[in-house]
Amino acid sequence: MTDSARPLRIVLAEDSVLLREGLVRLFDEAGFETVAAYGEADSLLAAIDETNPDLAVLDVRMPPTFRDEGVRAAIELRKRRPGLGVLLLSQYVEGTYAHELLSSGEGGMGYLLKDRVASLDELEDAVERVSEGGTVLDPQVVRELLARRSDPLATLTPREREVMELMAEGRTNAGIAKQLFIGVGAVEKNVTSIFQKLSLEDSGTDHRRVLAVLTWLQR
Repeated sequence: MTDSARPLRIVLAEDSVLLREGLVRLFDEAGFETVAAYGEADSLLAAIDETNPDLAVLDVRMPPTFRDEGVRAAIELRKRRPGLGVLLLSQYVEGTYAHELLSSGEGGMGYLLKDRVASLDELEDAVERVSEGGTVLDPQVVRELLARRSDPLATLTPREREVMELMAEGRTNAGIAKQLFIGVGAVEKNVTSIFQKLSLEDSGTDHRRVLAVLTWLQR
């Protein structure tokens, strides 16, 4: 909840210049204050203490890889500032991202599809609800989340799916790291996360890597 004597402070990350400037104008018309607007997520993260916003609005896919920079930044923001509201905007239904963000901590959370925001009033309402600690999800995102509850593989992030595919090809962690141009440590973290999401506990008798691959191949 913000001080009623000042406008809601928003920080924005959106790589499309036209959309970024359009959102700034919309927020201004709604009576909000855009304290900073960036074309990528790292700059937003670097200046978060300086900008001190009430709400962060981020695109999901931004430079440099256009994969999940926005949601990664959102999760990091919630770690640094647990009460900060986060509103994701996307052109796609990314149920995994919504699930990750919902599970990442305190504070309001929203996930809206850009093409389905029908009016300024709708966007203004979403911003206010998220800033006050509420949750706002596009109905398509809700349906995606419900569908994924029965499929543990659907909870894997895009990177985890890449790792899983290479595991199924029989590659070692070192081989996966070389193929994806990432460190072995990063691969190990992804593999551990895969085991957790597939509920594969370290029993000492079962080979979790083989069981994970079998689950993947039976999808």
